[in-house]
Amino acid sequence: MNNARIHHKAFLLTNGKVLVTGGYADSDILHSAELYDPLKETWATTGSMNNPRYGHTVSVLTNGKVLVTGGHNDTDTLNSAELYDAGTETWKAISSMDKARYYHTASVLKKWKSIGYWWSWR
Repeated sequence: MNNARIHHKAFLLTNGKVLVTGGYADSDILHSAELYDPLKETWATTGSMNNPRYGHTVSVLTNGKVLVTGGHNDTDTLNSAELYDAGTETWKAISSMDKARYYHTASVLKKWKSIGYWWSWR
């Protein structure tokens, strides 16, 4: 891994690579992302997310794109969402969620649908 990080997410893509997103390093919230290729045993940087975040969810959709939602940036809980295209290694901001959330869960249903659940200790 090129950048040490905690509270990040790692997810297996349909191309067999592992996408690692965001997290926390030292005193910085990361928007960077990395790809691990298990066949070559190599790490490579890829496009950065639009928003730095940790405690977010990552869901691989049925079309192979990756949906990232919510999280925290050390100041605010986020309602933003973005899509990663593994083919172009780029991120695109999409419509925000109605409610901000972090350390939540998400499940892929069918055709671009993803649901989230927010847990709060307050």
